[in-house]
Amino acid sequence: MTPQARAAKAAEALMAEDTASRDLGMQIIDIAPGGATLSMRVTSKMLNGHKICHGGYIFTLADSAFAFACNSYNRLTVAQQNQITYIAPGKAGELLTATATETALAGRSGVYDVMVTGEDERTVATMRGLSRTIKGQLFPEDGDDS
Repeated sequence: MTPQARAAKAAEALMAEDTASRDLGMQIIDIAPGGATLSMRVTSKMLNGHKICHGGYIFTLADSAFAFACNSYNRLTVAQQNQITYIAPGKAGELLTATATETALAGRSGVYDVMVTGEDERTVATMRGLSRTIKGQLFPEDGDDS
């Protein structure tokens, strides 16, 4: 199986079980080994008291992109630590896009940077995620007993 085919199959398996991302209307735009791009439309239910997207929803989008990127090798991988910085508000009705990129991978630990942008391409938030691989796979592969 090619690395790209593995990433696509892992994303499909992960999304099938990811009720949170699906219920928020997230869509996978792109998937690659160590990278993922997801989008989410800001609905009225996601607005805070300032009538802008609640930071928790922006974080959830960034965290989901991070999850799809670090699980793209078909090795079960979880978040160890995340840090987000909000730059600009997400607007009602706007399509937000989160792009996660692997910046380091060594042993069971990975580092991923995520950029969340608005429809006008402005930076809404940046997040850095640290991952940890645990035992297991999203789908069985031939010749692998893990």
